[in-house]
Amino acid sequence: MLYRGYQAFSDLLAPSRFAAGAAAGLGKRMLGPLAQGQWIRRYLALNEVYAGAKLTHKRPDYAIDRVMVGNAEVDVFEEVALDLPFGNLLHFTKPDVQTPQPRMLVVAPLSGHFATLLRNTVQTLLRDHDVYIMDWKNARDVPLSEGRFGFDDYVDYIIRFMHELGPGAHMLAVCQPCVPAMVATALMAEDRDPCEPRSLTLLGGPVDTRVSPTVVNELATNNPYSWFEKNVIFKVPRRYRGRGRKVYPGFLQLTAFMSMNSGRHWEQQRRLYGHIVAGEAEAAAKIQDFYEEYFAVLDLAAEFYLETIDKVFQRMLLAKGELMYRDERKVDCSAIRRTALLTVEGERDDICAVGQTAAAHALCSGLRPHLKRHHLQLGVGHYGVFSGSKWETQVYPQVRNMVLAMN
Repeated sequence: MLYRGYQAFSDLLAPSRFAAGAAAGLGKRMLGPLAQGQWIRRYLALNEVYAGAKLTHKRPDYAIDRVMVGNAEVDVFEEVALDLPFGNLLHFTKPDVQTPQPRMLVVAPLSGHFATLLRNTVQTLLRDHDVYIMDWKNARDVPLSEGRFGFDDYVDYIIRFMHELGPGAHMLAVCQPCVPAMVATALMAEDRDPCEPRSLTLLGGPVDTRVSPTVVNELATNNPYSWFEKNVIFKVPRRYRGRGRKVYPGFLQLTAFMSMNSGRHWEQQRRLYGHIVAGEAEAAAKIQDFYEEYFAVLDLAAEFYLETIDKVFQRMLLAKGELMYRDERKVDCSAIRRTALLTVEGERDDICAVGQTAAAHALCSGLRPHLKRHHLQLGVGHYGVFSGSKWETQVYPQVRNMVLAMN
């Protein structure tokens, strides 16, 4: 019922948003000098802000066309290396780069946003790596005939994609998938899988949420599993290919995240309005680009969402050494002996607090000390760990050096 209500409300507002966007665009072009008047600028700015404040359910473009490799700028092309029902293995090819670069699988979060949220992460890695990413699909577009997708299926996707990359590749996980990435690595290590990653980098992930619980952790533990099952899981409306599939809607996840920092988001919209009125196009575009990405949401398969809440946030099974894979095989992180481990945390991270990701080192007790590294990045929150200037200049060198050491 809630999903249908949300969709009806979205449909109701669509004509007015379209009209506002058209008015903003046409007004600037057709009014000419008149558009420079204060009241006209304010009217057009209000239309532009309103038109842009909408949710979308389609993956934005990565828009990575060129990248610096050494001293040369080279072309980048997207290529689907493997197409699976719930996600693709996307390869960013660089045909002009003749010298082989270390292969890197980026394990993207499946938490309400598309993998394009890691655009800056990928763009930076492309300088020195042959980059692949797990490009998740919107669950509301996956037909019921494709079956379920749970926590263990996520792990299977990681292993399958590592096999596509082949022996000698590296893995980097951002936020939520740090736990399944560790599980996949542990299983591959125990099986002596030749495609076991040479290095595993974990950026701001909830490995052990018992450490300095955040507001996000408390939201997941203040209610029992049954509450989530009854209150946040809905069926996809009939108009979509995944009709009838049970999902955790992306708009609910976005609402939860925005409510945590509602004042900041309102302030950003006010600033956007001010930049547009003042004709500060570059400053306005920066805010607009962020929210275009932030407002692009995807639905999660109900099985994956509920199992993640249960296994990672409520029972902390991996951290306790009690996690079972397919209910028949205990996950043993001490089996990881050849994969170098790098963990990175942000000093101001209010989603995955300091210590939650570093907990991976204690679990990987079979690793010798020289294969373990930890980096605490000062002055950044959650997103600053994998995006922005400090990611590029201070965090990324740690990743690059680990990969070079193990390549």
